[in-house]
Amino acid sequence: MKPIVRMLTLATLLGAPLSALAVDAIPADQAARFVGKEGMVCGKVEKTRYAQNSEGEPTFLYMGGAFPRHTFSARIPGDQRDKFRPTPEELEGRDVCVIGTIQRDASRAEIEVTSPSSIKLATIK
Repeated sequence: MKPIVRMLTLATLLGAPLSALAVDAIPADQAARFVGKEGMVCGKVEKTRYAQNSEGEPTFLYMGGAFPRHTFSARIPGDQRDKFRPTPEELEGRDVCVIGTIQRDASRAEIEVTSPSSIKLATIK
């Protein structure tokens, strides 16, 4: 298990607020610097979009600026969408941290989220 994920799991088990891990968080606007690495990207969800007519019917959480000028997105596959509480749309306007492997999507960074445990509500200061 990677150190950032291990710390998040430990903090979650101990009931520590996610804001306590801010030193390990990667701001959404800097996520592209960490492509290919496991990380925890944090920021405000500026916009959500359910792409029902796209392959795999993904839902996108856009962070690091407003779409289409965002710097990071979390992509939830359509077949996983119903597992998320709060729903992806309810995350719009809220601070979250997304855990996973940071990939490149065009000129932006992205994490494919396959489990609700990979998205945590956060307090970002």
